[in-house]
Amino acid sequence: MGKLYISNAGDSRAIIVKGKDYIAMSTDFTPVLERRRLQHIAELHPQLLSDEFTHLEFQKRVQRKDIGKKLLYRDGNMVGWAYKEITENDLKFPLVYGEGKRARMLATIGVTRGFGDHELKVHGTDIFIKPFLTPAPEVKIYNIFEYDHSENDVLVMGSDGLWDILSSEAVTEICHEVLESFPPGDYKRYASAAQELAMAARGVLKDNGWRTKEGKSGSGDDITVWVIPLCHHTGLLSPQNSLTESNQAVPYIDSEDM
Repeated sequence: MGKLYISNAGDSRAIIVKGKDYIAMSTDFTPVLERRRLQHIAELHPQLLSDEFTHLEFQKRVQRKDIGKKLLYRDGNMVGWAYKEITENDLKFPLVYGEGKRARMLATIGVTRGFGDHELKVHGTDIFIKPFLTPAPEVKIYNIFEYDHSENDVLVMGSDGLWDILSSEAVTEICHEVLESFPPGDYKRYASAAQELAMAARGVLKDNGWRTKEGKSGSGDDITVWVIPLCHHTGLLSPQNSLTESNQAVPYIDSEDM
């Protein structure tokens, strides 16, 4: 009792916002983060890559003119880099390619954990994605009763459309500003915080598309945000102002994507 379990199998994210600080409650599972796991699977079962991909990662995209030269590479057993003489076989497309959010597994998908996608294949091939895409989640536990919570302490969960644009620090800052602007006991603060986060990630429609207040491109992905109060579980809000159990979590789903 009194424990919050956060289970994540994808690139959504959850953080607990306490004042101006936050606690990370999930990991974004991307091809770069799970490179070694993916490479290990491919090394044990090379038939999964057919003859199209290589499990090796090189510091630069290998070209035919590099054959015979020595380039830096690494496999699933390596943290650092070593030199390898390039052969014809190294011209295959890498299992993991790209950096950060642009990284792709098998040139197809930007996540490495998730449900479904059993029939998903690399375009134009018979190579299945599913052997590398695991549904096994990461589970983190937060003991609610180990901490004192105010009505401005919340759990924020969001899809990658939010986190592609806003960092955990930016989300914490926005939540803090919005929640502090409401009088004590006003639970509408949670819906307002969720809406503010979604709008900050989407931006404003201008002549050159959706733009954030910093002038950068807004999110083109779906944006789903939940802002969930933690203090209800410790009775800090009065019963008349508390939401019912089914409504304690206030979601915001961007209507643009429905």
